[in-house]
Amino acid sequence: MMRLFRINMGANIIIEEAPIFLDANGLLEKLPKQGCGAIVSFLGITRGFEGDAEVLRLEFDAWQDKLTSVLEGLAKQAIDDFSVTAVAMSHRTGSVGPEEPIVAIHVGSPHRKEAFHACHWLIDELKKQAPLWKKEVTSKGESWKAGLG
Repeated sequence: MMRLFRINMGANIIIEEAPIFLDANGLLEKLPKQGCGAIVSFLGITRGFEGDAEVLRLEFDAWQDKLTSVLEGLAKQAIDDFSVTAVAMSHRTGSVGPEEPIVAIHVGSPHRKEAFHACHWLIDELKKQAPLWKKEVTSKGESWKAGLG
């Protein structure tokens, strides 16, 4: 399911719910590019190892009713605080195997500096604020990771 939100100053926010598959390139194609001179992207993937343990999968659980509004709020704040033009974000839920994408963030901006700063801020804040919980399943067992994101 994809939802497009238009907010102040003609800015565009795309929050794509990706419970089974995350298509980072497809999400990038949806990012409005009018007025942009730079697009900065972040793609988070599942590592194959954590320390000396093989990662078999990550399992993400989310407060689905709240997740979209938190991501929307972060995108709006990034647009306001960093003067970027557009933000597109998606985060997987469910089981995610090694080397599979977990989260994608694309930021469009007239200039690269603002786009880099906004993208960096967005992933850090997503990990702090998004109502997501992660269980890591490895060759040595499984454990819930502390905190949100």
